[in-house]
Amino acid sequence: MNEDLKNIVEFAPDTDDVFTGYSAEDEKYMQMAIDLSVENVANGGGPFGAVIVRDGKVLATGVNRVTANNDPTAHAEVSAIRAACAAVGDFKLAGATVYSSCEPCPMCLSALYWAGIQRICYGNTKADAKAIDFDDSFIYDQLDLPRSRRSIRCDHFMRPQALQAFRDWSKKTDKIEY
Repeated sequence: MNEDLKNIVEFAPDTDDVFTGYSAEDEKYMQMAIDLSVENVANGGGPFGAVIVRDGKVLATGVNRVTANNDPTAHAEVSAIRAACAAVGDFKLAGATVYSSCEPCPMCLSALYWAGIQRICYGNTKADAKAIDFDDSFIYDQLDLPRSRRSIRCDHFMRPQALQAFRDWSKKTDKIEY
């Protein structure tokens, strides 16, 4: 067994963090997400898969195609959200559950919140992902820093001009709130 894989296999998350009350239906959809992740690796993608379910029906699935599509946003959860929203004709997925083969990264977690997902279920942890060099901890660290100390330069200017769109939006009577 490869030493890195051995470390992953032997990694045990905090027992406080492991949910044991999952149902047979939960297990079915999680296995589907895991199968998608394994299949995606065989097809040249990253080791991540996601399934979005509402009322016992699969709305959409997604896999990680970042390198295959040259798209840094083509994560499994984001791809599944896009497909699910298109399928239901709404930008909100209220009442839906995502089953992800891995704990969502900061971008995917944000997208899941914006989509109104009710529940997030995951298999691998962010520590497991870090063990195979998918480490997002630097993003969490960056968010805690003042803008002036972040690794990507952030310059704030022309706010008075930019506020025009916000003023127009706040006055708009036919806007769709989200």
